[in-house]
Amino acid sequence: MIEEKQMTNNNEQQTVSSRLERNQQKKRKPEKEEPSAKGRIWVQVRILPIWLRIILVLALMAGAVALGVTIGYGYIGDGNPADALKKETWTHIVDIIKGKES
Repeated sequence: MIEEKQMTNNNEQQTVSSRLERNQQKKRKPEKEEPSAKGRIWVQVRILPIWLRIILVLALMAGAVALGVTIGYGYIGDGNPADALKKETWTHIVDIIKGKES
Protein backbone atom coordinates (compact mmCIF):
# COMPACT_ATOMS: atom_id res chain seq x y z
CA MET A 1 0.00 0.00 0.00
CA ILE A 2 2.84 2.32 0.77
CA GLU A 3 4.36 1.44 -2.54
CA GLU A 4 1.11 2.29 -4.31
CA LYS A 5 1.04 5.76 -2.69
CA GLN A 6 4.64 6.35 -3.69
CA MET A 7 3.88 5.29 -7.24
CA THR A 8 0.81 7.51 -7.29
CA ASN A 9 2.84 10.43 -5.93
CA ASN A 10 5.53 9.70 -8.45
CA ASN A 11 2.98 9.64 -11.29
CA GLU A 12 1.44 12.91 -10.07
CA GLN A 13 4.87 14.54 -9.98
CA GLN A 14 5.55 13.34 -13.50
CA THR A 15 2.17 14.63 -14.61
CA VAL A 16 2.77 18.00 -12.99
CA SER A 17 6.27 18.25 -14.35
CA SER A 18 5.09 17.24 -17.80
CA ARG A 19 2.30 19.82 -17.61
CA LEU A 20 4.80 22.46 -16.63
CA GLU A 21 7.06 21.38 -19.46
CA ARG A 22 4.19 21.50 -21.95
CA ASN A 23 3.17 24.97 -20.78
CA GLN A 24 6.73 26.17 -21.07
CA GLN A 25 7.01 24.69 -24.55
CA LYS A 26 3.80 26.40 -25.57
CA LYS A 27 5.21 29.68 -24.36
CA ARG A 28 8.47 29.07 -26.21
CA LYS A 29 6.88 28.21 -29.56
CA PRO A 30 5.59 31.69 -30.37
CA GLU A 31 8.96 33.15 -29.52
CA LYS A 32 10.58 30.83 -32.02
CA GLU A 33 7.97 31.50 -34.70
CA GLU A 34 8.09 35.30 -34.45
CA PRO A 35 11.69 35.78 -35.58
CA SER A 36 11.23 33.38 -38.46
CA ALA A 37 8.03 35.17 -39.48
CA LYS A 38 9.76 38.54 -39.30
CA GLY A 39 12.81 37.18 -41.07
CA ARG A 40 10.82 35.97 -44.05
CA ILE A 41 10.99 38.22 -47.06
CA TRP A 42 8.46 37.68 -49.83
CA VAL A 43 10.04 37.95 -53.25
CA GLN A 44 7.95 38.04 -56.39
CA VAL A 45 9.42 36.11 -59.27
CA ARG A 46 8.40 37.60 -62.59
CA ILE A 47 7.92 35.37 -65.60
CA LEU A 48 8.78 38.20 -67.97
CA PRO A 49 11.27 40.88 -66.92
CA ILE A 50 10.16 44.49 -67.12
CA TRP A 51 12.40 45.34 -70.08
CA LEU A 52 10.88 42.47 -72.06
CA ARG A 53 7.38 43.64 -71.17
CA ILE A 54 8.18 47.11 -72.48
CA ILE A 55 9.50 45.69 -75.75
CA LEU A 56 6.42 43.47 -76.12
CA VAL A 57 4.06 46.39 -75.52
CA LEU A 58 5.89 48.56 -78.07
CA ALA A 59 5.87 45.73 -80.63
CA LEU A 60 2.15 45.13 -80.10
CA MET A 61 1.46 48.86 -80.46
CA ALA A 62 3.46 49.01 -83.71
CA GLY A 63 1.56 45.99 -85.02
CA ALA A 64 -1.76 47.57 -84.10
CA VAL A 65 -0.82 50.80 -85.89
CA ALA A 66 0.30 48.90 -89.01
CA LEU A 67 -2.90 46.85 -89.02
CA GLY A 68 -5.02 49.98 -88.52
CA VAL A 69 -3.29 51.84 -91.35
CA THR A 70 -3.67 48.87 -93.67
CA ILE A 71 -7.36 48.49 -92.90
CA GLY A 72 -8.01 52.22 -93.04
CA TYR A 73 -6.10 52.92 -96.25
CA GLY A 74 -6.79 49.69 -98.10
CA TYR A 75 -10.27 48.54 -97.15
CA ILE A 76 -12.06 51.64 -95.92
CA GLY A 77 -10.28 53.95 -98.36
CA ASP A 78 -9.88 53.38 -102.07
CA GLY A 79 -6.22 52.29 -102.03
CA ASN A 80 -4.44 48.99 -102.16
CA PRO A 81 -3.81 47.57 -98.64
CA ALA A 82 -0.15 46.81 -99.49
CA ASP A 83 0.40 50.44 -100.56
CA ALA A 84 -0.37 51.64 -97.03
CA LEU A 85 3.03 50.46 -95.78
CA LYS A 86 5.12 51.89 -98.63
CA LYS A 87 7.33 54.93 -98.04
CA GLU A 88 6.10 56.72 -101.20
CA THR A 89 2.53 56.69 -99.90
CA TRP A 90 3.54 58.35 -96.63
CA THR A 91 5.75 60.98 -98.29
CA HIS A 92 2.79 61.82 -100.53
CA ILE A 93 0.49 62.11 -97.47
CA VAL A 94 3.03 64.31 -95.62
CA ASP A 95 3.43 66.53 -98.71
CA ILE A 96 -0.36 66.97 -98.87
CA ILE A 97 -0.46 67.92 -95.18
CA LYS A 98 2.40 70.43 -95.53
CA GLY A 99 0.78 71.97 -98.61
CA LYS A 100 3.48 71.07 -101.13
CA GLU A 101 1.00 69.03 -103.20
CA SER A 102 -2.68 69.31 -103.68
